[in-house]
Amino acid sequence: MRRGLKYVPPALLLLALLELTVFVLVGRAVGFGAAVLLVFGASLLGLVLLRREGMRAWRGFRAAAQAGRPPGPEVTDGLVGLLGALLLAMPGLVSGVVGLLLLLPPMRRLAGGGVRRATERRVSSMVAGDLFGPRRVRVYRGAPQPTQQPAPSPSPGPAPTPQPVTDPGKAIEGEIVDR
Repeated sequence: MRRGLKYVPPALLLLALLELTVFVLVGRAVGFGAAVLLVFGASLLGLVLLRREGMRAWRGFRAAAQAGRPPGPEVTDGLVGLLGALLLAMPGLVSGVVGLLLLLPPMRRLAGGGVRRATERRVSSMVAGDLFGPRRVRVYRGAPQPTQQPAPSPSPGPAPTPQPVTDPGKAIEGEIVDR
């Protein structure tokens, strides 16, 4: 985590330069006053949505907790909504567009899935299960492994064919499937 922190100041500088460049280009295209009004209106909308998304996230978390369901999906949805509203509230056209995209349901689900996968990688399986509920597992059925049977005593008639028996103590190969 600390290794990535050295890239934060250059990334913020590049973001500021990108925002300034886009603002100048939009200002030249539609006029300086219209560009300022666009940034101001987007920021105002972001502030209104920030409060709404915060309340929505809190209500979703409380409803999940009261119903005894894992709160992870509501929390990730709320975090993505809050991030979208915060980006929209920041003065800037690029951050506003990204924030607006994060508020749209398809992008919100996509970003929420990314937040969930990142969370599951960083926390223990038990905590992830408490947050997001049990994982679904896809099991592949393979050929059963025959067990060792004692040699049959010689008897008249055909020899019985050994029946394959699976050993319940062995692991089953499978993969974890994301919901």
